[in-house]
Amino acid sequence: MNFYETKNIATFGVAGNFTGHLEQAGEAADFINLKVQDKSAPKGVFPTFLPDCSSSDISKNSRITPVFLHEFPFDSSKIIFPKNEEKLQIEPECGVVFDLEWAENQIVNLKPLVFGASNDCSIRKQGAKKISEKKNWGVCSKGLAQNLIPLDGFSSKSNINDYRIASFLVREGKIFEYGEDSEIKNYSYIYENLISWLLEKLNNQKDEGPLENIHNYLLESGKPKNIMVSIGATRYTSWGENNYLQNHDETIVIVYPQSIYSKEQIIKMIENNNLNDKKISVLRQKICSE
Repeated sequence: MNFYETKNIATFGVAGNFTGHLEQAGEAADFINLKVQDKSAPKGVFPTFLPDCSSSDISKNSRITPVFLHEFPFDSSKIIFPKNEEKLQIEPECGVVFDLEWAENQIVNLKPLVFGASNDCSIRKQGAKKISEKKNWGVCSKGLAQNLIPLDGFSSKSNINDYRIASFLVREGKIFEYGEDSEIKNYSYIYENLISWLLEKLNNQKDEGPLENIHNYLLESGKPKNIMVSIGATRYTSWGENNYLQNHDETIVIVYPQSIYSKEQIIKMIENNNLNDKKISVLRQKICSE
């Protein structure tokens, strides 16, 4: 599957699926009044892109999806720095593309298809009412790797269970580790738990606090057949937590099999510009002003 061949895949992110990330990002307070049954669960789902479906049964005058969410924000080679903003950070994640099964107006099943490296890049700014306002500022504000890896299941026995997420920032020729090198299986919610949780949120999440009514957005978008979900950002290293992106930086997010490569080998491969193994999903993006 080539994610970039179509712009009809609705895209979302998961907030708070790695313990400690929201605190590092200064966003934990946004969820302080949100009631959750399981304290280890992610906080919610947020939209980053929704197809603009003119054939939707809902009239344009009564639509509720914010217009900016119809701007396709993904690019596999660059991030355009948002105007009048200063604090921009990599959000290193695993992205998963799902088939959606609809019954009437409800999503009844999610089938994972492929996975790969995702940069759910985010603006750190005060006063944003919804998470999505910090995520999609136009074209080239996010990224998903071109090389997505087919899934042979979605459980501890499937191929994804062997993979890790690593992220780096290259500045003036020096490589800095940006996010903690993390196992995908160590997400707070993953596999069956994640599927069940996503089904609940996509169908029933309320417009509450920083979250939005995802279900109504999907109906307005004509009930898409596929979605891509960035399933949660890893914790930052001390360097990553305290260094924001600058023009001319290069961001790198890598999803790699730990049975084949070590982190040290991955760093050496970056140094040698040799990241061509199809078993690795690599997203490299230059930071630029336009």
